[in-house]
Amino acid sequence: MSKKVLVICTGPRKGGNSETLADELARGAKEGGNEVEKVCLYDKSIGFCRGCLSCLRTHRCIIHDDADEIAQKMRYADVLVFATPIYYYEMCGQMKTMLDRANPLYDSDYTFRDVYLLTAAAENEPEVPARAESGLQGWIECFPKAHFAGTVFAGGVDVKGAIQGHPALRQAYDLGRSI
Repeated sequence: MSKKVLVICTGPRKGGNSETLADELARGAKEGGNEVEKVCLYDKSIGFCRGCLSCLRTHRCIIHDDADEIAQKMRYADVLVFATPIYYYEMCGQMKTMLDRANPLYDSDYTFRDVYLLTAAAENEPEVPARAESGLQGWIECFPKAHFAGTVFAGGVDVKGAIQGHPALRQAYDLGRSI
């Protein structure tokens, strides 16, 4: 059965290593027969959550910027994929801001069930993405119908393009095919 997959690239660099991972997952998911949409935050206008909680009544944010539109795309996707560079052993600030701005989805009739994380970092140790994974898992715990479905980590990639030939690209593609 075809699924609606939303891939959200949160890194600040167009064509960066985490976006390259996302492109491979998207390619695999498309070849697996799914409908895939990719959204990149580097060219979006996204303000910080104001904590007003108006969104809990309306399921929309009072800040009318790109985050409001992206959150609505998230609401109606079957699968969410977040791609982030790891900065200081954590998800990038753009990803955290987007997760905060997705608060209108809380207690809504959201459709996503599977949530994946793709990460890229200059450091290569396997524990490097652990805090980003934990942060995303904390967000997922607020959505009882959803679960953390998988992750791919590309370590040892620092400058843009360093990911070329990395085994994580094949892992991302295979993960996409399995969705």
